[in-house]
Amino acid sequence: MTADDIIKHYNMQPLPEEGGYYVETYRADENIHHSALPERYDGHRDHSTSILYLITPDSFSKMHSVKSDEIFHFYLGDPVEMLKLNPDGTSEVIVMSPDIKAHHHQQVAVKNGIWQGTKLVEGGKYALLGCTVSPGFEFTDFETGTRQELIKSHPDQKKLITELTQPTHQ
Repeated sequence: MTADDIIKHYNMQPLPEEGGYYVETYRADENIHHSALPERYDGHRDHSTSILYLITPDSFSKMHSVKSDEIFHFYLGDPVEMLKLNPDGTSEVIVMSPDIKAHHHQQVAVKNGIWQGTKLVEGGKYALLGCTVSPGFEFTDFETGTRQELIKSHPDQKKLITELTQPTHQ
């Protein structure tokens, strides 16, 4: 199986702004009224959403944050590295894959507002992940990180931040 096979099978599309390929697989048919949500939201939100998400050596998840909590699930393919940058200046690099013996993760939670990005471990061909978001994802909740700002706040992760941002964001 190849990345192109997966893209065709699921009719995946490029994920705007972030990179990679995706298909929405679930959107709750009930929503949360704006008045019941934290102030960071600009309107009603569905209870939750879920996507399948594919990354390749040429299409990684650029550094970004969203207004909701996300749970990533590893399904298939090669290991990925996820960089999480916390507001207190700390950071975490997590490897996701099915290799439990190597202490890799199959599921990773990312709290709202945390900067994050994901790429294949060098030499990988693709990885198929899932992402569940609650309250549900809307593109207005997405913010791309700039290389300069993220390196300033987390200088110890300069190498990975550089790999997970575009030069135009310098």
